[in-house]
Amino acid sequence: MNSADAFATLDLRVGRIIRAEPNERARKPAHKLWIDFGPLGEKTSSAQIRTLYPAETLAGRLVIAAVNLGTRNIAGFQSEVLVLGLPDAEGNVVLLAAEREVPLGGRVY
Repeated sequence: MNSADAFATLDLRVGRIIRAEPNERARKPAHKLWIDFGPLGEKTSSAQIRTLYPAETLAGRLVIAAVNLGTRNIAGFQSEVLVLGLPDAEGNVVLLAAEREVPLGGRVY
């Protein structure tokens, strides 16, 4: 498989966080997220982003997520998508996001 084919197998989409709350059972500090992906519907994710993002600041935020990696059980919570981020200088996760409003469910290419 060439690199273009490998990238094409990953389904990255934009969604809007509609609800967030701490995932108190997670080993590492995480939030439970409910994300609206427009035509793909609402999906859930457990994301290790509590250091930089208090739960009350997340609703309405656009995020980029991998939507085709399967569901995982994270500390008793069904995580259906992987929200993407990258580390800052201290190793804290900084969310990847669209820099302006785009249709929910739009595919990254």
